[in-house]
Amino acid sequence: MTETPRLILGSGSPRRRELLAQLGVTADAVRPPEIDEDPVAGELPRAYCARIAREKVEAIPTVADEIVLAADTTVALGRRILGKPRDEKEAAGFLTALSGRRHRVITAIAVRREGRLWERDVVTQVKMKMLSNAELNAYLASGDWQGKAGGYGIQGPAGAFIPWINGSFTAVVGLPLAETANLLQAAGYPLYGGAS
Repeated sequence: MTETPRLILGSGSPRRRELLAQLGVTADAVRPPEIDEDPVAGELPRAYCARIAREKVEAIPTVADEIVLAADTTVALGRRILGKPRDEKEAAGFLTALSGRRHRVITAIAVRREGRLWERDVVTQVKMKMLSNAELNAYLASGDWQGKAGGYGIQGPAGAFIPWINGSFTAVVGLPLAETANLLQAAGYPLYGGAS
């Protein structure tokens, strides 16, 4: 019987750890990579998101029989990339732009084992209701926008602002479970208590 490979999560996100736990998976180690996440001029949101996930997974040092999982979530308003806001003012600008409109949340995942790479991206359509000043100000004051693409997290208080999504809820949170399970199994990671 072969040893189960070690799973390295290339993300410091507690939400991604919680989502992995829904698959019954606990990463053996967490190694968030240090990479430049700035978009290149003219880069479209989906291509940007896939590139960042790939760069993250490739930046993490591994030894034999380690599987690395990395992901990136990007909010796209048309061709505009809304990343993690730098401060409350930028978060307010993002939320004001999203208010009353549909946007896309793109989550790209990349899995690497030795020299092989498996990739997927998932695009979910999301509608945000028109936000009143009171709603916007209360949400900004909560601090929940910090560290979240587009300045909001659907799994927190901002969930009340999202009346409709079309696609993967877990992808909007930060890790599409169906696709992640498929990639981990493709890389030889045993899920559901069995061998792959």
